Amino acid sequence: MKKFMICLSALAMSGTMLAQKPASDDAKYSLEGNINYDAANGISWTAPNLRMRYFVNDNIAARVQLALGSTSDKTNVYEAGGDGTGSYTDKMSNWGIQLGAEYHLAGTEKMSPYFMAGFSYGMGSMTTNWENYDGTDYLADYVAEVKSSTSSLGFGIGAGMDYYLADNIYMGLELGWGWMSMSDGGGSADMNGTVTDTDPAGSSSGMGIGEMNTAFRIGWRF
Repeated sequence: MKKFMICLSALAMSGTMLAQKPASDDAKYSLEGNINYDAANGISWTAPNLRMRYFVNDNIAARVQLALGSTSDKTNVYEAGGDGTGSYTDKMSNWGIQLGAEYHLAGTEKMSPYFMAGFSYGMGSMTTNWENYDGTDYLADYVAEVKSSTSSLGFGIGAGMDYYLADNIYMGLELGWGWMSMSDGGGSADMNGTVTDTDPAGSSSGMGIGEMNTAFRIGWRF
């Protein structure tokens, strides 16, 4: 993160003297990546997480944001007093889409402040695999696979700004407040050959800063 911020500072110092925000007739599109912040995870670079905007005119822009993510975490377990080994692996994947609009104020030659509103939808899945493991300790020849799924729906409003460091290159900051609902989609559990279905566990929702999006952005206008 420190090296990343140094690079940004060097870019800002080298180009900001000549920077000027473009008119919508000259550059109708922008493409950007996000560095997100939320209360649970703090700062994170959310790649691959891309946002594209279409500038209808100098004041109004439509936007779409796509996000994909996946993780895999394997932990080994060992037989007490023996040489047996086992493991459990957690795999998670998710995708999300956000659709929204922005209203840009006049600002200055280099800065374009705006207000935004939009909604989001996403889905996720999780799979846990056990091999020679019973959920607590090593157990020879015991295998299991547990699957679950979730979905989310959200709405948010916020404000932000684009600051042009060089021609068509900008950094931005956005602060959002929103409502988000998470729903459990149920799943299945295969415990050593015995399969059972897991009923959905209901849903939960919350409101607050960062529920939909709070991000530091780097973008290109074209």
